[in-house]
Amino acid sequence: MSVFTIAVLAAAVRAGTPVLFATLGEIFAERAGILNLGVEGMMLVGALAGFVTTVRTGNPWLGVLAAGAAGGALSLIHALLCVTLRANQVASGLALTIFGTGLSASLGRGYIGVPAAGFHPTPLPGLARLPVLGPVLFHQDPLVYLSYLLVPAAWFVLYRTRWGLEIRAVGEQPEAADAMGVDVARVRYACVATGGVLAGIGGTFLSIAYTSMWIENMTAGRGWIAVALVIFATWDPLRAVVGAYLFGGVNALQLNLQAAGTRLPIYLLLMTPYVFTIIVLVFATRETARKRLGAPAALSVPYSRTG
Repeated sequence: MSVFTIAVLAAAVRAGTPVLFATLGEIFAERAGILNLGVEGMMLVGALAGFVTTVRTGNPWLGVLAAGAAGGALSLIHALLCVTLRANQVASGLALTIFGTGLSASLGRGYIGVPAAGFHPTPLPGLARLPVLGPVLFHQDPLVYLSYLLVPAAWFVLYRTRWGLEIRAVGEQPEAADAMGVDVARVRYACVATGGVLAGIGGTFLSIAYTSMWIENMTAGRGWIAVALVIFATWDPLRAVVGAYLFGGVNALQLNLQAAGTRLPIYLLLMTPYVFTIIVLVFATRETARKRLGAPAALSVPYSRTG
């Protein structure tokens, strides 16, 4: 395999990691029946919180904790509106994205151009020397390795634990779950908060690992990509890996083509990762397609015992 191909594959893993974190989080929220279109806003707030904490403390792991806390706190606003007050989930999510974008831009002005001592590639002993797989998978930074662990962990929780059964029951038939003694509101709050924490971590990956700097609107639509990839993955954490790395691969390829001096228009290259997202969203908006893909039956449907 050529050096160019290995470089693109390694960059695909790296570029797909922030989207993977956000996608895993959104899978939990949607599995519980809550559609959260505020992923972009939560990623931006997480990116800023993690970056500021890393700059102030010099410890990127504290930055990760701060990012998760910030994303989780923002997601609780969505949970309050949609679970407790039964507001429109689409409107609440869009408002959350607008709020997170504006808040991060306002608070982050003083940190533009400030360097941060973030994460750097840390080869895993032994594994990094494997042909092809070594430089692609095991010559990454610690947050990438964390994402490797989160994928099977998320799958195990959803499909092999009692809590996962409760989550899926709440997302499919909250009335039946409630009748069996499951606290629907508690499960939905927990899943929305989990989604916010992971979105925040995905955001801070961009600011303290991918670039090691803060840039306004640095997520560049990755939150929307994550929402689309949930559908592409059919709400399955294992399939989310494929979608995230596919997006990362297209993104990495266009960057490498630019560096190689290709004659293709730069704007055509830049838009390629997002064309895929639009196609997926257009296809998935059809009710028949949602049923065929296995969307949770109660997704975006408010629930209360009084009806």
